[in-house]
Amino acid sequence: MRSPRWISVFGVAGFLLSAVIAAQAQQPPPPSLSTPPGQTESSSNKKPSTRHQRDFLIKGTVFTQEGLSFAGARIRIRKAGEKSFHWESEANSRGEFAVRVMQGAQYEVVVSAKGCKEQKKPVDASGSERIEDMVFHMEREGSKPS
Repeated sequence: MRSPRWISVFGVAGFLLSAVIAAQAQQPPPPSLSTPPGQTESSSNKKPSTRHQRDFLIKGTVFTQEGLSFAGARIRIRKAGEKSFHWESEANSRGEFAVRVMQGAQYEVVVSAKGCKEQKKPVDASGSERIEDMVFHMEREGSKPS
């Protein structure tokens, strides 16, 4: 007489389950944590970072004359009164940019793009604020300002 099919299926499943349990029993236990839970080893040994403590963030968006984002516009930043530019960036695909400078000085932001008039705006980084948010609306060369 043959055994019912479901008995052989359960026999195979039981055999596989016992094989998995045996394989897990042979693995070494995970290493114990030497630091308290919720605190990683790297964060417990670190000092607070002061690297960007005196930074000032100049961020902004550049738009076309029609009000669309202006990707690829060239952004240059220099200290007020100086001739050479110390920081340079480019507007991303959404027309946005962000540049870190040292706090406590006056800066000039110059935005330029091919076929458009160059625009300049001053930035005062000497106050208690740490972020300056700017908006530039580029104008085509030869067009009248609106």
